Amino acid sequence: MHVRHLVAGAFLVAAVACGERPEDGPELQTQTAAVVAGSRLVSVQSGRCLDVAQNSQTAGQELHIYDCHSQDNQRFLFTPEGELRAFGGSWCVQPETASSGARAVIAACNGTANQRWVRNTAGAVIHSATSLCLDVSGQATANSSKVIVWTCNAQTNQQWSFPADTQAPTVPTGLALSNVTCNSATLSWSPSTDNQGVAFYDVYHDGQLMKSVSGATVSTGLTLVPGVTWGLYVNARDAVGNVSQGSATLSITVPQCQADTQAPSIPTGVTATASGTSVTVNWTASTDNVGVSAYDVFRGGVKIGTVAGAPPGTTFVDSGLSANTAYTYAVLARDAQANASAQSASVTVTTGQACANAVCSVIQVATDNDIPWGLVNLPDGTVLYSRRDAHNIIRLDPATGQKTSVGTVPNVQSTDGEGGLMGLALSPTFATDRWLYVMHTSPTDNRIVRLRYENGALNTASLQVLLQGIGRNKFHNGGRLRFGPDGKLYASTGDAQNGAYAQDINNLAGKVLRLNADGTVPSDNPFGNYVWSYGHRNPQGLAFDSQGRLWQQEFGNSVMDETNLIQKGGNYGWPNCEGTVSQGGSGCATAGYIAPKQTYSTADGSCSGIAVVRDVLYVACGRGTRLYREVISGTSLTNVQQFFVGTYGRLRTVEPTPDGNLWLTTTNQGDKDSVPNNSNERIFRVVLGQ
Repeated sequence: MHVRHLVAGAFLVAAVACGERPEDGPELQTQTAAVVAGSRLVSVQSGRCLDVAQNSQTAGQELHIYDCHSQDNQRFLFTPEGELRAFGGSWCVQPETASSGARAVIAACNGTANQRWVRNTAGAVIHSATSLCLDVSGQATANSSKVIVWTCNAQTNQQWSFPADTQAPTVPTGLALSNVTCNSATLSWSPSTDNQGVAFYDVYHDGQLMKSVSGATVSTGLTLVPGVTWGLYVNARDAVGNVSQGSATLSITVPQCQADTQAPSIPTGVTATASGTSVTVNWTASTDNVGVSAYDVFRGGVKIGTVAGAPPGTTFVDSGLSANTAYTYAVLARDAQANASAQSASVTVTTGQACANAVCSVIQVATDNDIPWGLVNLPDGTVLYSRRDAHNIIRLDPATGQKTSVGTVPNVQSTDGEGGLMGLALSPTFATDRWLYVMHTSPTDNRIVRLRYENGALNTASLQVLLQGIGRNKFHNGGRLRFGPDGKLYASTGDAQNGAYAQDINNLAGKVLRLNADGTVPSDNPFGNYVWSYGHRNPQGLAFDSQGRLWQQEFGNSVMDETNLIQKGGNYGWPNCEGTVSQGGSGCATAGYIAPKQTYSTADGSCSGIAVVRDVLYVACGRGTRLYREVISGTSLTNVQQFFVGTYGRLRTVEPTPDGNLWLTTTNQGDKDSVPNNSNERIFRVVLGQ
């Protein structure tokens, strides 16, 4: 089996933390972070290890250097609070006095500044209260040479190597909710363990970071939204940024703050105006004792779309209708507790003679009870699409709607979230070599493989692993594949819920990657590895325009999503910059960060797939339940239009058809649970205007 593997590098930072501040909330229950063995600190000058003399756990016992061995008196741990703990965590290191030349000794941990240390990138261990460095006295190198604190001088007797930590904490377990109200709750969990100690816990709902808390915390208050259903989970993170896999999901449906049995008023002033084969429906806003949360739009008595928001809009565009046809529309209003008005008075309008619109018609080609994710056109006019949670690939004949499973991809494992069988791409020379490229989540990582599609089936014996070692997690797995006009394979990878990965050019996560068709590294890649661009959170959409430029679609966290025009070696700013909003460090003003070409609020976005047809970019959105149409003009996106807002629900994948139209897939049910065959999805063919 042909394997290419890039191992993520790890870089030690100061044990004092990463700049994230827990949000205010209910009083926190805390527990000391779990501690395991710890690691040795090796004197760079002598190669001998920091050692508690005589293996004695007695307060005031001095430290010296000694030949390295495996006993506990050479096991040390930097805690998230900045302590340097000895014996794997039982005692704390401190200077005997505050003066230069004082012995380094052990003492009972007391949380005071006298027991706080930081480690810099040069390997010095610096006492926070005095700014003195841990030092081998007199630059001695023999066994039992004393260790003291001394004025920092950058010499090798003040440099300590601490083995790189690449081990992630264990997965948090035992999530439980208490004190649940309409706008708050307390979430608790059992502590994780880590070889160097847990520094933080990151609390998410459905892939969106809610807050980060200290690794000593096993319970925290959450701010909730009345009436929502969320999937809560927790990741553990250590001081150097290794992140565990996500915990099991804990579902919560938040109660409303007050009982409400009063329905909104009936919408009035409903009008419908035809333009070619599109109809725009408008109405006057309803009123409600608490607030209107959505409007449902009906065509011929059948619900065809929903307009939501706070407050929801009062316009709906119905696209892709038949020419010279009369359509009747009505609208009702709903509140957050499902009280609904009666339907409005209906209005009738007749469409034009021919399509004069950007979107002319929509034809449902197929349905599926799993989530269609990747989709490619075969030379014979049929398509292949991947079923994310079921892990197999379907051949669909659009002319007849007939579907045939062509096989299951080996070694795919879902993530209890959004991982699984994702992107597909055909070899540029598919007609002769029959290579089908696949990106998927395995039990240990995300990876890119290829296997032959021959005689109507997957030849699993031909499978080659081209690239592995891409970080995986419950969410943020990226997953799109696209061959460029240069014959190279491009792949979008998520940050595996570890923002630090996105800025590390030696890590495969949070990137756009570029590979040769055989899985080797192209010689003209910017960093000598697979990385083409970096600083991405969870990119999924990839598409090339007529000039050969790569456009990319990326999920934001809670503020905005973004469409990027990708540059070779470009840095797109995550986690310090989300869209155009600063989130840390020097934020979006950081020199070298590349700004997006278009942004979308997460409520109107959460977009996954993109496609380019005749230099028009189409963007398929999940939470936003819409398709954006954006004209590529130079390096800008102009004339932005929205289609199917609420009509088909969440949209996942949009791909060009061979004749210059679009395939479009939904992702409405089972989108975040990895359960196979629990969806009710549709695949459409969208006919575009010229």
